[in-house]
Amino acid sequence: MDNRDKLRKRIFEIIQIGNHPDTLSVAFDYFITVVIVINLFVTLYFTFEGSRRFGPMLDALELITILIFTIEYILRLWTADQLYPDEESPLKARLRFVFSFYGLIDLMTILPFYLPFVFPNGAVAFRMLRVFRILRLFRINSQYDAFNLISEVLREKRNELISSVCLIMILMVASALCMYSFEHEAQPEIFKNVFSGIWWAMSTLLTVGYGDIYPVTFGGRVMAIMIAFLGVGLVAIPTGIISAGFVGRLDKFRKDLSDSEIIPETGYVSIRLSPEHPWLGKRMSEIGFPPELDPLVIIRDGAKLLPLPDICLLEKDVLILDIR
Repeated sequence: MDNRDKLRKRIFEIIQIGNHPDTLSVAFDYFITVVIVINLFVTLYFTFEGSRRFGPMLDALELITILIFTIEYILRLWTADQLYPDEESPLKARLRFVFSFYGLIDLMTILPFYLPFVFPNGAVAFRMLRVFRILRLFRINSQYDAFNLISEVLREKRNELISSVCLIMILMVASALCMYSFEHEAQPEIFKNVFSGIWWAMSTLLTVGYGDIYPVTFGGRVMAIMIAFLGVGLVAIPTGIISAGFVGRLDKFRKDLSDSEIIPETGYVSIRLSPEHPWLGKRMSEIGFPPELDPLVIIRDGAKLLPLPDICLLEKDVLILDIR
């Protein structure tokens, strides 16, 4: 490995999230989080009239933070082959990063700043892209395992959530058709079409109750009572799924894993990664675990980390596996 490759690997280790034993990596995580917060503050404060007197200072802060984001994006693009070592060439690894979720967020959050300079005539249109600045909040989300825990629960429960949302949509469409049938003749200007019924069903099922559309016929009011009762129960289903998954995952993650418990008789297997271990340097998604073993937690320098797919295993990591 030449000096250039060593430098690229070292930069990757610094900017990679979750490398707790590395002081520079931890410092970079805190630094980039502070920069994100400053940039969001500038973006939000620009909407106040009092910000005009601080215009030059706010513009300077925005320029500095955007330049930092740009340098970070370039570094992540340059070290993409370290993030995706399974790709055949560095070019393919970089393209994979560009079109990844966080790669697109990084790109879309800096584009609104540079596009008006490239296309001056379209500056007004490109201001619309500034809404993507809010996506930088996802970058704060990626810095901490506590936030990643929520994302992990949503991924695990996605099938149940999709089913519950589909059930709500079916009820919403059925309610809209029924309400349109009852109310169209009585309120032709209010319930003009089925979309008006969908708007009413949405506000009723989600217990928002805007009050701009409401039934006046007897049949419509009876239907509204039924839909309101059903809405309370159905809308609570996704909340219950997420809450149960979050509590279960959190209890499992926070379970005390003392040395006396990490033995096969208790259902756990402990693996300490030595310099010769074949899993060293690999991401969790690249390891083919047997069906009977479920990754539970990674203990790194005294800290407990979730075994997320993008976490790279380092030397001296202790991987705790749950025997199913």
